[in-house]
Amino acid sequence: MKPIAFIVCCLLGGLPLAAVSEPNPTEVLLQQMTNASQTLSYEFSYVNVSKVGIESLQYRHSIQNGKPLVQLINMDGPQREAILRGIEVSYFEPGMEPFSIRGDHIVDSLPSLVFADIGRLEQNYDFVPVGRSRIANRICDVVRVVPHDGLRYSYVVWLDTETKLPLRTDLLDRDGDTLEQFRVVAFSDGDSVKAKMADFSMPVMPPLLAVPPTDKLTMHWSVGWLPQGFSESSRSRHTVSDAKNSTVESRLYSDGLFSFSLNVSPNSYQGQASEHALRQGRRTIHTENRNNVEITVIGELPPATAKRVATSVVVNKG
Repeated sequence: MKPIAFIVCCLLGGLPLAAVSEPNPTEVLLQQMTNASQTLSYEFSYVNVSKVGIESLQYRHSIQNGKPLVQLINMDGPQREAILRGIEVSYFEPGMEPFSIRGDHIVDSLPSLVFADIGRLEQNYDFVPVGRSRIANRICDVVRVVPHDGLRYSYVVWLDTETKLPLRTDLLDRDGDTLEQFRVVAFSDGDSVKAKMADFSMPVMPPLLAVPPTDKLTMHWSVGWLPQGFSESSRSRHTVSDAKNSTVESRLYSDGLFSFSLNVSPNSYQGQASEHALRQGRRTIHTENRNNVEITVIGELPPATAKRVATSVVVNKG
C-alpha cells in the first residue's frame, strides 16, 4: 500500500504543476522588446520605407526624473518635431499652430508593435521564431507576428540580441508583400544618450487640446461583424461643413496592434448602391453608399476585411 499511496500523492501533487504552462520564449522576447523600448536610453537614426516614398527620421528616448522624455524629428526638408514629456505629446509642424495631446507615445514614430500589449496579442496572433540576422551592424533575433485568421496584416521584427530593441520591422500584407519597412541605420544607447537628453533644450510646450467626453454618445447604427479581437476604443460625433452641415458618427476599433475607424453619415445620393475602395500602404479607405447613408472604413485593414466590416453595418431607422 505504501508505494501506491506514494504514487497517488505524487500524481495529485503534480497536477497543479502540469497545469502551469511554460512561457513561450518568443512571447517573452517580444515583451522584453516593449519593456526595453520604454525604459532604456537610446537613439535611432532610421528610415521608413513605404509605397509613397522614403522618410528619414531620428528618435531619442530616455527617462529623466522618472518620466519618459522622447524627441522625434525628420531629417529632410522643413523641420517637423514631436516631443513626449511624461504623458503629454507636443507636435510642431511648419504652417500649423503647435498643439499638445495626452498620450504615452508619439503617433507614427516607432512601429505600433513596439507599444502593443503582447499578452493581448497572443490571443489572436502566433509568434514564430525565424532565426538570426544582422541589422545596423548588430546581431538580431528575427520573429514573425502572424494573425490566426488571415484577415489582417502581419509583422516581421528584428530584435537586437543585447538590448532587445527593435532595429527593423516589415509590415506584410496577406500575400507576403512588404507594405512598409522601419529600418535603423545608426544606433547608440546608454549613458551618452541619457546625458544628451538631460541637456535637451526644451521648447515652450503648447497647451493641451481640449477633447470633449464621448463615452455617453448614443448612435443609431451597429456593426454586425468585426475580426476577432477588435473592440471599440472610442466614439465621436462631429459636423462636416457642407451644403447640409452633415453629421458624421465615428467609432474607433483596435485589436491592440492595428486600428480602424468606422464612419456613418447621411448622404443625399439618390442613385443605386455603390462602393469604392483605395489602399495606400497600410491604410485602406472603403466607402459604401446605400439607402441614403454613406459608410466609410478607414484604417489598417486589408481591403477585403474593410469591405466585410462596412457591409455588416446596420442603420436603425427612426
